[in-house]
Amino acid sequence: MAYVLQFVPQDFATIPRHGMIQFHPSLLPRYRGPSSINWPIIRGDTRTGLTIFRPTDGLDEGPVILQKETPIGPDDTLGSVYFDRLFPMGIAALQEAAAMVVGGAALERVQDESQASYEGWCRDAEARINWHNHIDLVHNLIRGCDPAPAAWTTFKGKKLQLHAARKHPARTFAEVKGAIGAVTAIGAGSIFVTAQGGQIEVSKLRYDGGKKLPAPQACAEAGLSLGAILGE
Repeated sequence: MAYVLQFVPQDFATIPRHGMIQFHPSLLPRYRGPSSINWPIIRGDTRTGLTIFRPTDGLDEGPVILQKETPIGPDDTLGSVYFDRLFPMGIAALQEAAAMVVGGAALERVQDESQASYEGWCRDAEARINWHNHIDLVHNLIRGCDPAPAAWTTFKGKKLQLHAARKHPARTFAEVKGAIGAVTAIGAGSIFVTAQGGQIEVSKLRYDGGKKLPAPQACAEAGLSLGAILGE
């Protein structure tokens, strides 16, 4: 089973002759819950992975059969971690775990509850940007929500979603530009916004429910110009 949003009754889970196995995109027992790919990126973790386990009546609490690990790079997004790595790794891991179970080679390991953590949904409310946060936190939020649910701010009272971001830390006080949340540059392929400790460069924007566009094009269509303050 993969991407299960309801508890499976044990009388159903035990119907198959060899029982059921389940995929979860985190290194259990850490990041139990429905948004387990988003949160490690948002929190700045440098590694994540997947777990194949036996489903029980507890949320992601069953004994572990197999785990695979993958690094989280400094510019990885939800999309790159999942589609480039966890998704293909998960298919292979499910096949490997199934073969282990059928062949009698599976060693089931009880999860260490002292290391457990539960994280709830990462949705619109959690994805709102506070430009007064440090650029590390802002950058991690944007990439941890890219492509969904999409980190966002406001411009003229309407939602502005941000994608494909990079951070540019300020090394000296002289490099700090503009007020917090200010658009300090609009270039050929991106815009720059000030946060605490530097600048966030953004290459893709979606304004007021429209299409995702190259940031300069989106700015032109939204009337967003140099010096605009986002999030007011």
